[in-house]
Amino acid sequence: MGRLILVRHGESVGNVERVFTTTPITLALTETGRGQARAAAARIRALGNPRMVVASRYVRARDTGMIIAEELSLPIEIRDGLHERETGEYAGKPYDSILNADGYDRARPWLWTPPGGESYEQVRGRVGPILDEMARRFAGDDLVIVSHGGVMLAMWAHVTGSWEGAHVPANCGIVVVEHRAGRYLKPEVVGDSQPRGDAGG
Repeated sequence: MGRLILVRHGESVGNVERVFTTTPITLALTETGRGQARAAAARIRALGNPRMVVASRYVRARDTGMIIAEELSLPIEIRDGLHERETGEYAGKPYDSILNADGYDRARPWLWTPPGGESYEQVRGRVGPILDEMARRFAGDDLVIVSHGGVMLAMWAHVTGSWEGAHVPANCGIVVVEHRAGRYLKPEVVGDSQPRGDAGG
């Protein structure tokens, strides 16, 4: 049995301003976000002894992962494909602006694709195989994976097989997924019982 310890990055400037960033790769953590990363490391230490940290290459997730790795004296691997959803023409717009977009279905928001961007279902299509690979690679170990709100949403849908009830954690919120013999168990939310209404920033 192994566990995937999924962590959302710490607070970014985009999260504070509640806008989809125009600089998705370089958007940095705030000082609050750095403190959240250190607090997340303490929670992870209490959960067990992970073998490695894997992080999205986008700066806010990469730096969160680096802080966690340093605090826990773990190696870190930066992985392509774990980056946040591409928001296309909605870059620079408020999170809530998508609610009035053409074709947006509040009942099934994971199907809507922003012009020039990705749907959450498309994000699931690229992150699901990475999650499966990591579960095979670290079959008997705990592994920390640091990514983004939209990616966390998609990973929840991937491991449960359903978008219904998918959870978006707050910044540096943690979701733990046990896996056995290629099967995922029900995700467990750690210290963040209130889901966020958005996955942006």
